[in-house]
Amino acid sequence: MKSLIPPSADGGVGIHQAEQLVVHAVAWLKLAIEVMGALVIAVGVVIAVVMCVKVWFGHNGDNFRAVRLTLARYLSLALEFQLGADILSTAVAPSWDQIGKLAAIVVIRTALNYFLMHELALDREARGADSPPAEKPS
Repeated sequence: MKSLIPPSADGGVGIHQAEQLVVHAVAWLKLAIEVMGALVIAVGVVIAVVMCVKVWFGHNGDNFRAVRLTLARYLSLALEFQLGADILSTAVAPSWDQIGKLAAIVVIRTALNYFLMHELALDREARGADSPPAEKPS
């Protein structure tokens, strides 16, 4: 079976070649995760647009809050994918510049995700308060 890692000058597998293989594999994995995040956003936007159209044409009352929260759920999931991709980009031989950029990205995305989740929790509580109390078994 042929090795994916090219042999070094002395006929063995060199550390440099193995590192390059890992760097390329991580780059492809990062790209795949970024694509997944973009697809999640695309699906969320399509669903939100369909919900908006239903609201505009009166099939769903006047419930734009549900549209916004549905989109928020998809954006939150996409943020997690994008954060994972950013972490991967600095996993292989990071520089201090890359680490600083990652730290800023992590703070911004974590804050966005926190506020999205807070909004979803508030909505969940509001819907729970609006629903009739459950009957107690006798």
